[in-house]
Amino acid sequence: MSALAHLNTPSALIDLDRMQANIARMQTRMDSLQVKFRPHVKTSKSAAVAAQQLAAGACGVTVSTLREAEQFYADGISDILYAVGMVANKLPQALALRRLGCDLKIITDSLASAQAIVQFGQLHGEILEVWIEIDSDGHRSGIKPEQQALLDVGQCLHQGGMKLGGVLTHAGSSYEYDTPVALIAIAEQERAACVLAAERLRAAGLPCPVVSVGSTPTALAAESLAGVTEVRAGVYVFFDLVMHNVGVCRMDEIALSVLTTVIGHQEEKGWAIVDAGWMAMSRDRGTQRQKCDFAYGQVCDLAAQPLAGYVLSSANQEHGILSLRDGVDADIVRRFPIGTQLRILPNHACATGAQYPEYIAIDAAGEVRHWPRLHGW
Repeated sequence: MSALAHLNTPSALIDLDRMQANIARMQTRMDSLQVKFRPHVKTSKSAAVAAQQLAAGACGVTVSTLREAEQFYADGISDILYAVGMVANKLPQALALRRLGCDLKIITDSLASAQAIVQFGQLHGEILEVWIEIDSDGHRSGIKPEQQALLDVGQCLHQGGMKLGGVLTHAGSSYEYDTPVALIAIAEQERAACVLAAERLRAAGLPCPVVSVGSTPTALAAESLAGVTEVRAGVYVFFDLVMHNVGVCRMDEIALSVLTTVIGHQEEKGWAIVDAGWMAMSRDRGTQRQKCDFAYGQVCDLAAQPLAGYVLSSANQEHGILSLRDGVDADIVRRFPIGTQLRILPNHACATGAQYPEYIAIDAAGEVRHWPRLHGW
């Protein structure tokens, strides 16, 4: 009997061998490029996963919520970057962490935010370490490296007695590309923009010790990281179907899947009904605009081998519809009898993981481990 047969479904499974290979691949690459690596733990939100990343050579972690920072500090990690723009109402939570001894870094991309940080730091006698977020591709947040606002924010922080720790950027637009040439180009654009920002700050007499870049596609595509001191990436630890479409992983490198059970059929439609709906997979349809649309996920057998052509084509809250991407399987009942266990590879590992309180980690020998997963802000 499979080691998974006794598990409740749906469950979030981690293939340990795949995950460890992904961790080793990224760390080896960062070592070869001679930069520090600060993994973004928002993907797993798991102390057990982060411990393996740190054991491989990572230096500190990146988080997306202060709740993550609190938990990972409690788990023994002190070098933490909170990589979401700081606002005044979150400063007391950040201060509490620093007063406990956490080496927490915060970020800003506006003069208003910088002024609020300075005012709060001065009021509480705390020298907060702040990094300035740089917009390297117009994807999301940040100050463009050539803007005057960069120097205004830097001066505000430095003259206000805060520690200007460096600059960081995230080339989120890298998810929109799918060729090696394009990924190399966006990685270089990311590097050049962040290095330019650092050079402008230094030329203005301001400190800028850290130059931090990162996304999974650019980290794996960059040919040079000259001027960069550290890289951040997150989804690489599991990978997913979006990353497969981008071209940075094979399907057999995706380490996260959802264990599900066939609970019924609509034979005339060629459907098998499973107990993994969008509450199990998430609503993320990230592959919908890519070269291959996997709907709500790629269907695999219990050994995580893809079943060609079969996807989770539709989903209600607790029901998933398994069918051929193209055509109707007239033999669906025989092929997937009620009670059949399957695994579904997700579009977006971060979003699918967020649906679960724990991961079921399984190794090649079939040993199962239960790893809690963090929730909240």
